[in-house]
Amino acid sequence: MSSQELLITPPANPLPQGEREPLCAPSPSTGEGWGGGGRAHPVRQGADEEAAASSLSHIDEAGRAHMVDVSAKPDTAREATARGRIVMRPETLALVERGGVEKGDVLAVAQVGGVMAAKQTGSLIPMCHPLPITGVDLRFQFDHAASAIEIEATARVVGKTGVEMEALTAVAVAALTIYDMCKAVDRAMVIQDIRLVRKSGGKSGEFSREGET
Repeated sequence: MSSQELLITPPANPLPQGEREPLCAPSPSTGEGWGGGGRAHPVRQGADEEAAASSLSHIDEAGRAHMVDVSAKPDTAREATARGRIVMRPETLALVERGGVEKGDVLAVAQVGGVMAAKQTGSLIPMCHPLPITGVDLRFQFDHAASAIEIEATARVVGKTGVEMEALTAVAVAALTIYDMCKAVDRAMVIQDIRLVRKSGGKSGEFSREGET
């Protein structure tokens, strides 16, 4: 999220100054498809770290992880959309596009995998609430310039907490499913740029990632 930073806890024995590896790196944008994936998130360090940690809802007063109690929150309509991509050899992309993968229809299986994953998000992410999601949609787009398949997932719920994690999980597992379907011909595929692009509903209101439609 462009206006936020990713908070990490410094390791007990940090590397010497100048030798710390970057947390993540941006991938090149080709201009085709849904718009790259943005920049790497900076790492917050220094005096603000302790204060920022106190605002994390999954950390209690003693600094322990816990599931947030949402009992008192009202049920509202919520929606979230996430995107990602899987990059592969041009020959692999052509094989998927013409339905020539031996295991079957790659995108049809990936769609089912993404929906199933969204429904199981509460079982996969430790502090994530299990939600009675009311809908999950997945879309795929071939990006020939980047030799990639773009993945988009939208999840919806009427509930007490948002469905950002469900949308992100759907994208991640759809990409992993594509990898599994195609790994016999291309083990060098790369999954990248999984990110939330927009959400609505709930106390925090609207979010829309800058530069994405």
